[in-house]
Amino acid sequence: MALTSGQHCVIADDAEIGDDTRIGNFVLIRDRTMIGRNCVIGSYVDIEGEVRIGHFVSLQSRCYITRGVIIEDEVFCGPGILTMNDKRIAHRRPSLTFDRRAPRILRAARVGGGSVLCPGVTIGENALVGAGSVVTRDVPDGTIVAGNPAVKIGDVPADQII
Repeated sequence: MALTSGQHCVIADDAEIGDDTRIGNFVLIRDRTMIGRNCVIGSYVDIEGEVRIGHFVSLQSRCYITRGVIIEDEVFCGPGILTMNDKRIAHRRPSLTFDRRAPRILRAARVGGGSVLCPGVTIGENALVGAGSVVTRDVPDGTIVAGNPAVKIGDVPADQII
């Protein structure tokens, strides 16, 4: 089956989008982005360039995925998550060198709505980030974190591991 795209989307000519992926309305997908098959990209999602998204990924509405992010297979991102890739905010400061450090979200992780993923963090396999969390450090595989800053509050139950 072909790509299903909503209205008023801007998709770069070189973006690669897998079969059976659905794209909502008002979505922006920039250059050199790869999206796998059977994904759901909600309305008002902004995917910057050079992003890699695996298969069976769900990005709910209003997610902002900054340049260079890697999202592996079977990941769920709740509405309005925000990713950042510039820890020192080098914009217009010649004394600072831009050092892109985009977040990585590993296989089967779940990120609750409204969460912020700071530059360079890795969300481990099957990890769970509570809604509204600010993730400033790596989240180990199978760990539940929440808060600002996000801290460990438990482990993902065995029956939720995929």
